[in-house]
Amino acid sequence: MAIRKARSRDIKEIHSLVNSLARSRQMLPRSLHNLYENIRDIIVYEKDGQIIGTCSLHVLWEDLAEIRSLAVKKDERRAGIGKAMVERCMKEAKELGIQRVFALTYNPGFFKKLGFREINKNELPHKIWGDCLDCPHFPECDEYAVIKELE
Repeated sequence: MAIRKARSRDIKEIHSLVNSLARSRQMLPRSLHNLYENIRDIIVYEKDGQIIGTCSLHVLWEDLAEIRSLAVKKDERRAGIGKAMVERCMKEAKELGIQRVFALTYNPGFFKKLGFREINKNELPHKIWGDCLDCPHFPECDEYAVIKELE
């Protein structure tokens, strides 16, 4: 088992995992184009040569980054995989000098256990909403916003 940066050959498997959860309204869908375009943001959790989890850290500004597309295969959940991937992203954010990391999620309780706090989406800077324009749920977003301040 290992957490590593995604490779181009992983993207179709990541796409399948993320969009299988999107179909059941557990997260938002991602296009192949978007995943390839943002490959440097993506990490995967690999077990026995298979990707069983994925997560992204997307830097938005000098002091702000977003955790995106945190997904773990259904039969592998509750084993600490999601937590390990978020912690890896938070470590990278800290190394980059990022001061705040947020997520838009349908599961704020998971992030709260990791030290995030829930906030009103309107507290986030307007520059983050560029991606929202392409979202099928815009402007009726029903995700929760969570944020964590880094030392």
